[in-house]
Amino acid sequence: MEESKTDGTELRSLIRGVIEEFVHAEQTKAEPAYKAELLDERKRREDLEKRVNDLVRENVHSRQMAEEAERGSSIRAELQRLGVAKVDLAYRAVKDDVQRRDDGQLISRSGGGEVSLRDYLKQFVQENPELLPARITGGSGMGSGPKAASNTGGFDLDKIRPGMSPEELEKVRQEISRVASLALRGM
Repeated sequence: MEESKTDGTELRSLIRGVIEEFVHAEQTKAEPAYKAELLDERKRREDLEKRVNDLVRENVHSRQMAEEAERGSSIRAELQRLGVAKVDLAYRAVKDDVQRRDDGQLISRSGGGEVSLRDYLKQFVQENPELLPARITGGSGMGSGPKAASNTGGFDLDKIRPGMSPEELEKVRQEISRVASLALRGM
């Protein structure tokens, strides 16, 4: 009986060995497939990481462009509110001096510290009055007084004659001036 027990244990160890060999052979066969699958998964993951990084960079760039556009429009709007006639010229002069704080407010850093956008632009416009519209309209030959209301009815050329009263002569001059200014404007 003892012999049958040892034969049974040998048989078991033999079966166990065969099974282990079989499992090992199957693992060896499947291993290249697993390795190839792992390599494919790694490549897909690296491609996805690269794409995510590209999208993050693109998003950062888009945000910077949007912030720059918003900053530019804010500066231009404030310059227009201050009455600047040459907004693009003034914008080019001040755009590099204006920055955005962490809280989103537009400021300018000068010798006195941080100055709000409105205060900075007010000071800039005061220092550069040539950016404002001309105060005296017209050119040589223009009278300095206010223009009188013109007749809209027109004037008959046959009524102009020597010896007219000064009031009638003034009306004729005003009508000629009105017609000439309309012609120069292209109306």
